[in-house]
Amino acid sequence: MLTKILITMLVIIGAVVYLRRGRSNKVTHSNTTVHIEKPPLLSRVIIYTMIALSMLATAGYWGWGWYDDNTVVQVTISSPIEAMTASYKVRKKDIQEQRITTIDGIQIRLSNQERLTVTSLKNE
Repeated sequence: MLTKILITMLVIIGAVVYLRRGRSNKVTHSNTTVHIEKPPLLSRVIIYTMIALSMLATAGYWGWGWYDDNTVVQVTISSPIEAMTASYKVRKKDIQEQRITTIDGIQIRLSNQERLTVTSLKNE
């Protein structure tokens, strides 16, 4: 979340600087020659580099989020009422507040008394 905020702030600051500076195509009129000043190549390179870095960072953030959400973990459900323990393999994105969905597609509803222990799988 912090990464998204920082990238957004960089884009906003870059846009404000660019807009304040403006696209000034200054034309000087003289009797003999007309000179048109072009924006410096360095500012264009900086702007395009910032855009490319922003897009690359966004793609990296989305990719990491997708990878992390699809990580398989082991969930152990402990019930103090029935004195039972059961373990399931679950993707991180399928762990919700009152329900989990296993890799096999089994949906398990949880009560308020049951406790979850989430551990990473060592072999996968």
